[in-house]
Amino acid sequence: MELHAPSHWQRIDVISDLHLQASEPQTFEAWRQYLGQTTADAVFILGDLFEVWVGDDVLTQASSFEAECSRVLQQTAQRLPVYLMHGNRDFLMGEALMHACGATLLPDPTVLQMGTARWLLSHGDALCLDDTDYQVFRTQVRSPEWQRTFLSQPLATRQDIARNLRSQSDAKKQSGTEYADVDTPAALQWLATGNALHLLHGHTHKPGFHTLDATHDRTVLSDWDLGATPPRAEVLRLSWRSQAKSGVQVNRLPPDSPEISSPRLAD
Repeated sequence: MELHAPSHWQRIDVISDLHLQASEPQTFEAWRQYLGQTTADAVFILGDLFEVWVGDDVLTQASSFEAECSRVLQQTAQRLPVYLMHGNRDFLMGEALMHACGATLLPDPTVLQMGTARWLLSHGDALCLDDTDYQVFRTQVRSPEWQRTFLSQPLATRQDIARNLRSQSDAKKQSGTEYADVDTPAALQWLATGNALHLLHGHTHKPGFHTLDATHDRTVLSDWDLGATPPRAEVLRLSWRSQAKSGVQVNRLPPDSPEISSPRLAD
């Protein structure tokens, strides 16, 4: 899929890996405040907005944490476009959630064109090919048949399954296991297919900039954890600047930065 930014879009914010959950209120509050004050023309959330999403029927519980998050998204979508992408934690986000919050669900990957610059947007997990066990799991849980079977189970059962999977994931993290990174040949193939020079993704929680070859690069988003020491949270802002090499200036900003809420200025 390709998405062409309208000419009046001067600022686009990109975030990922917030892993929102009721047990992490600091991260939720920072996210809520950020969405309330950003002066971006659009916000893109590239996966793992939620720590877990077991189905859109969680929204039927009006007092649930997920329903509260949906209301925050809805309030934001009333004043600017919000785009969501599946991550490895929230790949069951569906049309009911999109309808409730007014967001648009993007396929992974999606090409975003801003001016003459073309960015390939992805969560990034599909490119971590060395994690073969995960890739097998990913293929299984992304199949329509598996999802139909899983979603047919009672909500409480699905929530129990998700808790068990999270416990296994937490144990793997605590063991010090080194997670696979993005495979460079695969990334270059994706970029060639999308006719893009820049890959922008999350998932690895290793924010940085990497040169892939003489003309291609990838930018990695930060995760959000306001309870960590030091706290982690970052917004990647793409700003249209005619004097910039590609026409787009890239800045990494904390979500409470004055620049996030500064008025739009003509270039």
